[in-house]
Amino acid sequence: MTRYRFETDEHVMFRESLRKFLQKEAVPNYDTWEKTRLIPVSFWKKLGEMGFLCSQVDEEYGGLGLDFSYGVIISEELERVGTSLVGVGLHNDIVVPYLESYGSPEQKQRWLPGCVTGDTITGIAMTEPGTGSDLANVQTTAVRDGDHYVVNGQKTFITNGINGNLFVVAVKTDPTAKHKGMSLLVIEEGTPGFTRGRKLDKVGLHAQDTAELYFEECRVPVGNLLGEEGQGFRYLMEKLQQERLVVAISAQTSSEDMLETTINYVKSRHAFDKPISSFQNTQFKIAEMATKIELGKAFLESLIEDHIAGKDIVTKVSMAKYWHTETAREISSTCMQLHGGYGYMEEYSIARRYRDVPVSSIYAGTNEVMKVIIAKNMGL
Repeated sequence: MTRYRFETDEHVMFRESLRKFLQKEAVPNYDTWEKTRLIPVSFWKKLGEMGFLCSQVDEEYGGLGLDFSYGVIISEELERVGTSLVGVGLHNDIVVPYLESYGSPEQKQRWLPGCVTGDTITGIAMTEPGTGSDLANVQTTAVRDGDHYVVNGQKTFITNGINGNLFVVAVKTDPTAKHKGMSLLVIEEGTPGFTRGRKLDKVGLHAQDTAELYFEECRVPVGNLLGEEGQGFRYLMEKLQQERLVVAISAQTSSEDMLETTINYVKSRHAFDKPISSFQNTQFKIAEMATKIELGKAFLESLIEDHIAGKDIVTKVSMAKYWHTETAREISSTCMQLHGGYGYMEEYSIARRYRDVPVSSIYAGTNEVMKVIIAKNMGL
């Protein structure tokens, strides 16, 4: 079951264990979660019990102390079940690393053990109704008042917004400055003045809980400041490389799953007294998709290795995030077409993929922003 050059026997055993767990605990329940529009907290706790939450966290805080290569395996296996499990990946590889990198020893001791067990579910609150990808212009303010910050503002499209009980929130501690006035506050469930809005009704990712968050005279202890005041924008930029790499990995996995599903379908489906797979158009479409997927896998493998080695690969990761998510969207459309009318039926997994894939070109920075980054880093 080895997929990458860096995989060892330990990686293979880890993947097999996770896949077996998901086949038992997630696959039979996924349709129900999609209908109820929520993944139960009990599933998070089972993930924690098995060591599949925040496996990179140091052992002193309850983690396994593993490197990002194991996070890649977790991301891939979750995506194979369904994209609505994206909130687990966000918790593991996007939010918790902020706590690990910028948290004080006391903060880590407070928050990380619960993140590993599933008792704490995290989210990151950057996006606002009027800002979107324009992070430097967030309007949520945090004004120092003695031993507290008083937070006022609104966040939207927040992954894990319903189940989450610990949020890393981008705020302006100096409203007169742009990116240099931004800080990160960790705001916990139950903090006075912090309320959730409605669970947002999305086109896809039905089981993944997305919500609005409101802060009205919300008093957050100064001890919940993550890192240094005024450094929030820099922290976000430092972590976006991994976030966008995770999105590219998920898009690649989704593409592979769609192709496999479609190959099986066209072999079994007959038209004009022969299998659809025997038609030249079908064969050409399959060949085109398979080629793009193989190219994508090779590119990702090199990026994963460089990222684990600590290299700055912002430009290439921006390319990967843009290219892999656009490719997945193209493949979802082609695969649905090859399924014919059945591809539009909810009982066929390709229909779910078709509605789940498009948002990946929007979150973690839109693909238009990725192109701006690429062009800027090319000196244009």
